[in-house]
Amino acid sequence: MVSGRRFLIAISGLAALVFLGALGYMLIEGVSVIDAFYMAVSIIATVGSGDIKPLSPAGRLFSIGLIISGVGTAFYLLTAVAEMIIEGRLQDFLGKTAMLRKIHQLENHVIICGFGRFGRVVAEELMRNSVPIVVIDSDTALEAELNRLEMLYVIGSAHDEDALERAAIRTARAIVVATASDADNVYITLSAREKNPSIQIHARGESEAGLRRLRLAGADQVISAYQRGGMRIAASIVRPAVVDFLELSLPGRGDEVDLEEIRVVSDSQLVGKTISTIEQQTERVRIVALKRGSEPISIIPDPGVRIEQGDYLVAIGERGNLKRLIEDVKA
Repeated sequence: MVSGRRFLIAISGLAALVFLGALGYMLIEGVSVIDAFYMAVSIIATVGSGDIKPLSPAGRLFSIGLIISGVGTAFYLLTAVAEMIIEGRLQDFLGKTAMLRKIHQLENHVIICGFGRFGRVVAEELMRNSVPIVVIDSDTALEAELNRLEMLYVIGSAHDEDALERAAIRTARAIVVATASDADNVYITLSAREKNPSIQIHARGESEAGLRRLRLAGADQVISAYQRGGMRIAASIVRPAVVDFLELSLPGRGDEVDLEEIRVVSDSQLVGKTISTIEQQTERVRIVALKRGSEPISIIPDPGVRIEQGDYLVAIGERGNLKRLIEDVKA
């Protein structure tokens, strides 16, 4: 935005002029820092500064130059502001500045590249689970909807490294690469891995070759929406009861039954307890999987296994009881 850039230049120029003016008065007139800044602001505003001290000849000459520079800078600033108001962009500019500030304060958020049908589902599901997200998309027509959904976003191409930086890629915990182009997704994956080596990358692929290249580019998980959708339909025909159960236990979707991943922290009450003890103490909850360190995930772990710090548990059961179990983990 040209007018926005002019506005920032004018503000920066005015601030620099005040600083240089204060420095000049300190050196020429020998006044204190506070008095110097007061004199600089007063002269730039053309209200004078005679209440501090009479100016020396050198100080008067310096003030003349400061007044001329200040009037020119102020005029440039007013022109930039008027242009933004006329174009109806001032509120938009200030809103985007505030949004970028919020984004740069985020940590452990998720970046979603592409707000098409696939990316939209991911974004809405993450927001429903209170996961902070930032959407990157080059389509300016999406701004109104993104604002309506109260999503943080960056309008720009995820190919552009600046867009990834504005989305705070270095502090993000995961990125979902969801554009409709395999080539674009591979490039974004490479850029994301370079900027944040520890980030979890989940990428969408449109073809077998695309899926293979995404894995080679460093994606942690590659997904073919068409393949997954086709397999789900086939499974619902062959094993309808199993599919119904999976739909029921999808996290946050079932009316009563839920499925949760639980990380056991160091001061958790679960440390040292066996799986059978946890299940006995929490009605209608079963531990169906255990992930420990680099070991393979254990499905239906032995009831006698004792829980250790850092373990990941996958539990299924009645939603209210699952919430109580999660509270015990955090206690």
